[in-house]
Amino acid sequence: MSIEIHPLTKNPSVAWQELSKQQKVIKVNVQHPKSPVADDKIRIVCMSDTHSRTSQLPFDIPHGDIFIHAGDFTKVGLKTEVKDFNDWLGGLPHKHKIVIAGNHELSFDDSLTSQLSPGAIDKSTHTGYSLVDHIPTLGLPKENITEALKTANIKSCLTNCIYLQDTEVILYGIKFYGSPWQPEYCKWAFGLPRGNELLKKWNQIPDDTDILITHTPPIGHGDLCCTGVRAGCVELLSTVQQRVRPKYHVFGHIHEGYGVSSDGQIIYINASTCNINYLPRNPPVVFDVSLPAGTKKT
Repeated sequence: MSIEIHPLTKNPSVAWQELSKQQKVIKVNVQHPKSPVADDKIRIVCMSDTHSRTSQLPFDIPHGDIFIHAGDFTKVGLKTEVKDFNDWLGGLPHKHKIVIAGNHELSFDDSLTSQLSPGAIDKSTHTGYSLVDHIPTLGLPKENITEALKTANIKSCLTNCIYLQDTEVILYGIKFYGSPWQPEYCKWAFGLPRGNELLKKWNQIPDDTDILITHTPPIGHGDLCCTGVRAGCVELLSTVQQRVRPKYHVFGHIHEGYGVSSDGQIIYINASTCNINYLPRNPPVVFDVSLPAGTKKT
Protein backbone atom coordinates (compact mmCIF):
# COMPACT_ATOMS: atom_id res chain seq x y z
CA MET A 1 0.00 0.00 0.00
CA SER A 2 1.05 3.61 -0.54
CA ILE A 3 1.85 5.70 2.53
CA GLU A 4 0.71 9.31 2.40
CA ILE A 5 2.69 12.28 3.73
CA HIS A 6 0.98 13.67 6.81
CA PRO A 7 0.19 17.39 6.37
CA LEU A 8 1.82 18.13 9.76
CA THR A 9 4.87 15.94 9.23
CA LYS A 10 7.30 18.84 9.60
CA ASN A 11 5.83 19.65 13.02
CA PRO A 12 5.88 16.26 14.76
CA SER A 13 4.73 17.55 18.16
CA VAL A 14 1.57 19.01 16.66
CA ALA A 15 1.16 15.99 14.39
CA TRP A 16 1.19 13.71 17.43
CA GLN A 17 -1.48 15.79 19.17
CA GLU A 18 -3.74 14.87 16.28
CA LEU A 19 -2.55 11.29 15.77
CA SER A 20 -2.67 10.39 19.46
CA LYS A 21 -6.47 10.67 19.43
CA GLN A 22 -6.58 7.38 17.47
CA GLN A 23 -3.38 5.77 18.80
CA LYS A 24 -2.70 3.35 21.64
CA VAL A 25 0.57 3.75 23.53
CA ILE A 26 0.86 1.05 26.16
CA LYS A 27 3.91 1.20 28.41
CA VAL A 28 5.47 -2.23 28.83
CA ASN A 29 7.53 -3.18 31.87
CA VAL A 30 10.08 -5.61 30.47
CA GLN A 31 12.35 -7.60 32.73
CA HIS A 32 15.19 -9.85 31.66
CA PRO A 33 13.97 -13.43 31.18
CA LYS A 34 15.29 -15.43 34.15
CA SER A 35 14.82 -18.91 32.69
CA PRO A 36 17.06 -20.40 29.98
CA VAL A 37 15.78 -19.78 26.48
CA ALA A 38 13.49 -22.54 25.19
CA ASP A 39 14.50 -24.71 22.25
CA ASP A 40 11.72 -23.26 20.09
CA LYS A 41 12.71 -19.64 20.78
CA ILE A 42 15.65 -17.31 20.28
CA ARG A 43 16.76 -14.66 22.75
CA ILE A 44 17.51 -11.18 21.45
CA VAL A 45 19.54 -8.58 23.36
CA CYS A 46 19.15 -4.93 22.28
CA MET A 47 21.30 -1.86 22.89
CA SER A 48 21.78 1.51 21.22
CA ASP A 49 23.59 4.81 21.70
CA THR A 50 26.61 3.56 23.62
CA HIS A 51 28.78 6.42 22.24
CA SER A 52 32.18 4.78 22.79
CA ARG A 53 31.39 4.17 26.46
CA THR A 54 31.16 0.38 26.52
CA SER A 55 34.14 0.25 28.89
CA GLN A 56 32.03 2.19 31.44
CA LEU A 57 28.98 -0.08 31.46
CA PRO A 58 27.85 -0.76 35.05
CA PHE A 59 26.24 -4.06 34.06
CA ASP A 60 27.06 -7.29 32.22
CA ILE A 61 25.60 -7.92 28.78
CA PRO A 62 22.99 -10.70 29.04
CA HIS A 63 23.59 -13.81 26.96
CA GLY A 64 21.38 -14.47 23.97
CA ASP A 65 21.32 -15.78 20.43
CA ILE A 66 21.29 -12.40 18.67
CA PHE A 67 22.70 -9.04 19.76
CA ILE A 68 21.31 -5.86 18.16
CA HIS A 69 22.87 -2.39 18.31
CA ALA A 70 20.66 0.34 16.84
CA GLY A 71 23.33 2.96 16.11
CA ASP A 72 25.46 5.71 17.68
CA PHE A 73 28.14 3.30 18.85
CA THR A 74 30.76 6.09 18.48
CA LYS A 75 31.06 9.77 19.31
CA VAL A 76 31.88 10.97 15.78
CA GLY A 77 32.87 7.85 13.83
CA LEU A 78 36.66 7.94 14.19
CA LYS A 79 38.37 4.79 12.98
CA THR A 80 39.80 4.20 16.47
CA GLU A 81 36.27 4.37 17.91
CA VAL A 82 34.93 1.93 15.33
CA LYS A 83 37.79 -0.50 15.92
CA ASP A 84 37.29 -0.35 19.69
CA PHE A 85 33.59 -1.06 19.23
CA ASN A 86 34.37 -3.94 16.89
CA ASP A 87 36.77 -5.42 19.45
CA TRP A 88 34.08 -5.12 22.12
CA LEU A 89 31.59 -6.88 19.86
CA GLY A 90 34.11 -9.66 19.34
CA GLY A 91 34.11 -10.35 23.07
CA LEU A 92 30.34 -10.80 23.28
CA PRO A 93 29.05 -14.38 23.46
CA HIS A 94 26.12 -13.99 21.04
CA LYS A 95 26.27 -16.12 17.90
CA HIS A 96 24.97 -13.30 15.70
CA LYS A 97 25.44 -9.55 16.10
CA ILE A 98 23.52 -7.00 14.03
CA VAL A 99 24.58 -3.36 13.90
CA ILE A 100 23.29 -0.26 12.15
CA ALA A 101 24.79 3.24 12.12
CA GLY A 102 23.34 6.37 13.69
CA ASN A 103 23.79 10.09 13.28
CA HIS A 104 27.10 10.05 15.19
CA GLU A 105 28.71 7.64 12.71
CA LEU A 106 29.84 10.47 10.41
CA SER A 107 32.36 8.29 8.62
CA PHE A 108 29.62 5.85 7.53
CA ASP A 109 27.60 8.41 5.59
CA ASP A 110 28.95 8.59 2.04
CA SER A 111 27.09 11.83 1.36
CA LEU A 112 29.18 13.49 4.09
CA THR A 113 32.55 11.84 3.53
CA SER A 114 32.47 12.74 -0.17
CA GLN A 115 32.45 16.42 0.83
CA LEU A 116 35.73 16.03 2.70
CA SER A 117 37.41 13.52 0.41
CA PRO A 118 40.94 14.38 -0.80
CA GLY A 119 40.75 17.60 -2.80
CA ALA A 120 37.26 18.49 -1.58
CA ILE A 121 38.47 21.23 0.76
CA ASP A 122 39.67 24.32 -1.06
CA LYS A 123 41.48 26.55 1.42
CA SER A 124 41.02 29.60 -0.77
CA THR A 125 37.20 29.27 -0.90
CA HIS A 126 36.76 27.32 2.36
CA THR A 127 34.67 24.72 0.52
CA GLY A 128 34.02 21.84 2.90
CA TYR A 129 34.69 23.78 6.10
CA SER A 130 31.04 24.82 6.50
CA LEU A 131 30.09 21.17 6.90
CA VAL A 132 32.41 20.74 9.89
CA ASP A 133 31.24 24.04 11.38
CA HIS A 134 27.63 22.82 11.44
CA ILE A 135 28.29 19.57 13.31
CA PRO A 136 28.16 19.88 17.14
CA THR A 137 31.53 18.95 18.60
CA LEU A 138 30.25 17.57 21.95
CA GLY A 139 33.41 18.98 23.50
CA LEU A 140 35.66 17.23 20.98
CA PRO A 141 38.21 19.03 18.81
CA LYS A 142 36.90 19.88 15.34
CA GLU A 143 39.92 18.02 14.02
CA ASN A 144 38.28 14.77 15.22
CA ILE A 145 35.22 15.47 13.09
CA THR A 146 37.35 16.34 10.07
CA GLU A 147 39.38 13.16 10.55
CA ALA A 148 36.23 11.05 10.78
CA LEU A 149 34.82 12.57 7.60
CA LYS A 150 38.04 11.84 5.73
CA THR A 151 38.05 8.16 6.71
CA ALA A 152 37.60 5.75 3.81
CA ASN A 153 36.28 2.16 3.82
CA ILE A 154 35.23 2.45 7.45
CA LYS A 155 32.63 -0.32 7.18
CA SER A 156 35.42 -2.84 6.62
CA CYS A 157 36.43 -2.30 10.27
CA LEU A 158 33.23 -3.99 11.45
CA THR A 159 34.35 -7.60 11.15
CA ASN A 160 32.53 -8.97 14.20
CA CYS A 161 28.95 -8.22 13.18
CA ILE A 162 26.43 -8.05 10.39
CA TYR A 163 26.22 -4.42 9.34
CA LEU A 164 22.87 -3.39 7.87
CA GLN A 165 22.31 -0.19 5.92
CA ASP A 166 18.99 -0.31 4.08
CA THR A 167 19.52 -4.05 3.88
CA GLU A 168 18.16 -7.23 5.43
CA VAL A 169 19.37 -10.47 6.91
CA ILE A 170 17.47 -13.64 7.72
CA LEU A 171 18.51 -15.53 10.85
CA TYR A 172 16.64 -18.57 12.19
CA GLY A 173 13.96 -17.89 9.58
CA ILE A 174 13.35 -14.39 10.98
CA LYS A 175 13.88 -11.34 8.76
CA PHE A 176 15.74 -8.35 10.21
CA TYR A 177 15.97 -5.05 8.33
CA GLY A 178 18.18 -2.14 9.34
CA SER A 179 18.16 1.55 8.36
CA PRO A 180 20.20 4.43 9.86
CA TRP A 181 18.18 7.41 8.60
CA GLN A 182 16.46 10.01 10.76
CA PRO A 183 14.97 13.52 10.48
CA GLU A 184 17.81 15.91 9.74
CA TYR A 185 19.41 17.77 12.62
CA CYS A 186 22.38 20.09 12.11
CA LYS A 187 24.71 18.22 9.75
CA TRP A 188 24.88 14.91 11.56
CA ALA A 189 25.05 11.71 9.53
CA PHE A 190 22.09 10.07 7.78
CA GLY A 191 19.79 13.06 8.23
CA LEU A 192 17.04 13.72 5.68
CA PRO A 193 14.18 16.23 5.50
CA ARG A 194 10.91 15.07 6.99
CA GLY A 195 8.32 13.99 4.46
CA ASN A 196 9.14 12.64 1.00
CA GLU A 197 12.89 12.15 1.45
CA LEU A 198 12.55 10.01 4.56
CA LEU A 199 9.53 8.17 3.18
CA LYS A 200 11.65 7.06 0.20
CA LYS A 201 13.89 5.24 2.69
CA TRP A 202 10.97 3.71 4.59
CA ASN A 203 9.48 2.50 1.29
CA GLN A 204 12.53 0.25 0.94
CA ILE A 205 11.58 -1.74 4.06
CA PRO A 206 10.25 -5.14 2.96
CA ASP A 207 6.63 -5.92 3.81
CA ASP A 208 7.62 -9.21 5.45
CA THR A 209 10.13 -7.74 7.92
CA ASP A 210 9.80 -9.41 11.32
CA ILE A 211 12.14 -7.19 13.32
CA LEU A 212 12.78 -3.65 12.11
CA ILE A 213 15.86 -1.77 13.32
CA THR A 214 16.07 1.97 12.73
CA HIS A 215 18.08 4.62 14.50
CA THR A 216 15.21 7.06 14.75
CA PRO A 217 12.04 6.31 16.67
CA PRO A 218 8.64 6.64 15.04
CA ILE A 219 6.41 9.42 16.25
CA GLY A 220 4.77 8.65 19.59
CA HIS A 221 6.97 5.82 20.82
CA GLY A 222 10.22 6.53 22.70
CA ASP A 223 10.61 9.89 20.96
CA LEU A 224 9.71 12.44 23.64
CA CYS A 225 12.64 14.77 24.33
CA CYS A 226 13.32 16.39 27.69
CA THR A 227 12.24 19.69 26.12
CA GLY A 228 8.74 18.28 25.56
CA VAL A 229 9.26 18.10 21.80
CA ARG A 230 8.45 14.97 19.81
CA ALA A 231 11.37 13.95 17.60
CA GLY A 232 10.02 10.82 15.91
CA CYS A 233 9.09 10.41 12.27
CA VAL A 234 5.39 10.46 11.34
CA GLU A 235 5.82 8.51 8.09
CA LEU A 236 7.89 5.86 9.87
CA LEU A 237 4.98 5.18 12.22
CA SER A 238 2.58 5.03 9.27
CA THR A 239 4.91 2.64 7.43
CA VAL A 240 5.31 0.41 10.46
CA GLN A 241 1.63 0.28 11.37
CA GLN A 242 -0.04 0.31 7.97
CA ARG A 243 2.32 -1.59 5.67
CA VAL A 244 5.20 -3.50 7.28
CA ARG A 245 3.63 -4.52 10.60
CA PRO A 246 6.79 -6.05 12.13
CA LYS A 247 6.59 -7.94 15.39
CA TYR A 248 9.21 -5.65 16.93
CA HIS A 249 10.63 -2.23 16.08
CA VAL A 250 14.00 -1.52 17.73
CA PHE A 251 15.58 1.96 17.72
CA GLY A 252 17.41 4.52 19.89
CA HIS A 253 18.52 8.10 19.14
CA ILE A 254 16.41 9.83 21.83
CA HIS A 255 18.20 8.87 25.03
CA GLU A 256 15.46 10.01 27.37
CA GLY A 257 12.94 7.89 25.43
CA TYR A 258 14.46 4.62 26.69
CA GLY A 259 11.89 1.93 27.32
CA VAL A 260 9.33 -0.34 25.73
CA SER A 261 5.82 0.39 24.50
CA SER A 262 3.16 -1.17 22.31
CA ASP A 263 0.21 -0.11 20.18
CA GLY A 264 -1.50 -3.41 20.92
CA GLN A 265 0.03 -5.12 17.89
CA ILE A 266 3.68 -4.07 17.58
CA ILE A 267 6.34 -3.84 20.31
CA TYR A 268 8.45 -0.66 20.15
CA ILE A 269 11.85 -0.70 21.87
CA ASN A 270 13.98 2.37 22.51
CA ALA A 271 17.19 0.64 23.57
CA SER A 272 19.32 3.76 24.22
CA THR A 273 22.06 2.81 26.65
CA CYS A 274 23.25 6.33 27.44
CA ASN A 275 20.95 8.64 29.33
CA ILE A 276 20.41 12.33 28.61
CA ASN A 277 23.83 13.08 30.17
CA TYR A 278 25.58 10.56 27.89
CA LEU A 279 26.19 8.22 30.82
CA PRO A 280 25.68 4.50 29.99
CA ARG A 281 23.09 3.69 32.64
CA ASN A 282 20.21 2.00 30.82
CA PRO A 283 20.45 -1.81 30.72
CA PRO A 284 19.92 -3.81 27.52
CA VAL A 285 16.38 -4.81 26.54
CA VAL A 286 16.01 -8.59 26.25
CA PHE A 287 13.16 -10.56 24.73
CA ASP A 288 12.45 -14.03 23.35
CA VAL A 289 10.98 -14.69 19.90
CA SER A 290 9.32 -17.94 18.83
CA LEU A 291 10.98 -19.65 15.91
CA PRO A 292 8.91 -20.07 12.73
CA ALA A 293 7.30 -23.50 12.34
CA GLY A 294 9.81 -26.04 11.10
CA THR A 295 12.84 -23.92 12.06
CA LYS A 296 15.44 -25.21 14.49
CA LYS A 297 18.32 -23.55 16.24
CA THR A 298 21.69 -24.81 15.05
